[in-house]
Amino acid sequence: MPDSITRRPSAIANDDDKHVSYAIASEEDRCAPRCRLSIPARMRFSCSSSFAVEVTDMSLAGFACDALLATEPGTLCWLTLPGLGALEAEVVRHSNEGMGCAFKNLLNLAVLNHYVAKYPAK
Repeated sequence: MPDSITRRPSAIANDDDKHVSYAIASEEDRCAPRCRLSIPARMRFSCSSSFAVEVTDMSLAGFACDALLATEPGTLCWLTLPGLGALEAEVVRHSNEGMGCAFKNLLNLAVLNHYVAKYPAK
């Protein structure tokens, strides 16, 4: 279930608006509720092979995973979740605890709800 948030923009919270651009959503701090989960996935950077990661946090706008590779913010990557094709994202933070990435295009709310229900946090 979503963690506590300080604000929830109506454009993001409303499932009726299916064409919210990332440009609009990214103007908000923590633009969408973040959900704790545990998804086995694959990640790939440009010109490299994919590797296994665990997605531990996800929202409509991005995700956090346990990848510990030294990666600079702004690096493009592709996340492949079970049952989905590769989703393009950009690294926004990296630390000893993993990395956080922003999706190029917002995730569909139904897709997020599916993964939250199927892969609860450990």
